[in-house]
Amino acid sequence: VQLQASGGGLVQSGGSLRLSCAASGRPFNNYAMGWFRQAPGKEREFVAAIRRSGSGTFYADSVKGRFTISRDNGKNTVDLQMDRLKPEDTAVYYCAARAGPVQVEVSGYGYWGQGTLVTVSS
Repeated sequence: VQLQASGGGLVQSGGSLRLSCAASGRPFNNYAMGWFRQAPGKEREFVAAIRRSGSGTFYADSVKGRFTISRDNGKNTVDLQMDRLKPEDTAVYYCAARAGPVQVEVSGYGYWGQGTLVTVSS
């Protein structure tokens, strides 16, 4: 499956952004989807994930209550709505796909998009 992320940009602290990831190449509902991020000098970390059916979602504690992951299996897309953004959310955000049940570990995902930069100014 090929993944293409979009929607990053520069936003002020407290603002919102919506990231989108378009998938192609394989039946989308075969894949659990996740969003991860990597800040400069840091390791890639889990942000949010969603089950293949969309019936269950999972979040890192640092974004719980501020970010919402959703998917549209008819359109082959997964979105990440980010509200009340903080400077510490600044990172390159990656969407990822996993054939099988949802996981929260980076190592559990075999397919990655190219990343989109989110910068939150204070």
